[in-house]
Amino acid sequence: MLVNLNSDSILSRFRLAKGSMSLVDTHLQTDISKSVAGLPYSLSLGGSAGNTIRAMARLGCDVGFIGKVGPDTTGDFFIQALENLGVEPFVFRGSGRSGKCVSLISPDGERTMVTHLGAALELTAQEITPDLFREYDCLYVEGYLVQDHALIEQAVKTAKACGLKIAIDLASFNIVDENLDFLHRLIPGNIDILFANQDEAKAFTGENEPLNALQAISEICDLSIVKIGTKGALIKHGSEVVHVGIMAAAKRVDTTGAGDFYAAGFLAGMCDGLSLRQCGTIGAITAGKVIEVVGTTFGEEGWEDIFRLTHKVRTEKYLF
Repeated sequence: MLVNLNSDSILSRFRLAKGSMSLVDTHLQTDISKSVAGLPYSLSLGGSAGNTIRAMARLGCDVGFIGKVGPDTTGDFFIQALENLGVEPFVFRGSGRSGKCVSLISPDGERTMVTHLGAALELTAQEITPDLFREYDCLYVEGYLVQDHALIEQAVKTAKACGLKIAIDLASFNIVDENLDFLHRLIPGNIDILFANQDEAKAFTGENEPLNALQAISEICDLSIVKIGTKGALIKHGSEVVHVGIMAAAKRVDTTGAGDFYAAGFLAGMCDGLSLRQCGTIGAITAGKVIEVVGTTFGEEGWEDIFRLTHKVRTEKYLF
């Protein structure tokens, strides 16, 4: 549920850090929803990893999605939508209602998310079996779920045993702060690809400067990506360091999903064996397009723009 705020007063009222993601119970989420009643809003398919995987499917990658929904029409809709987009759904059914995120969009386009995970919380480590990973090369983990340490450890351990690379997006600085010890245990030796924005990288490494944070992450990950807002992204693999700029959006409407779409573009480039600069440029293109709309769904015209630009990147005629 994407709500366009006319000021940030709601954030202050509910003590929500601007730009953060907070896990709440259904009662608080309902109170917040009531407080924004009457403001413009829209509904969209969401979920951080879901956004990334759906975008990768549109970019031509063979992808699947692991998750859990409720025994409700929302869950039915979500599974059918994945299938329609060409995503293989490994989606279990829980007993609670399907999860929902209320994304509060400030006048400057920044989003603050209030999430009730619902049935998604019922996904257990025991349900993550080797059968899920057959014929896949990489497991992508969204950082919003790292609170469930047993689930994430099982997913990473099982995927590694099946020969997959592991990618993770740190997702939100407050999630990193709350799970810092766990992340420092999990990432070294397990995570191959790590995405973080500047705030998340700082929270994880303690380094204020993005380049220093990139270096610290690169010492425990094979491939490190630190996004630095309007300055683009820093990428490091081995001794190679690349700085890739951003694609200027026609209008910065809503940053919801920008990091998710960046990961989608970057990983799609990796699937095709492209260079770090090409991967980063495709990530910038997809992220730049999604912030032009409210939510993470846009029409065929938007995708045609992405396909046109990414074709130029693949032929190295268009790089940031």
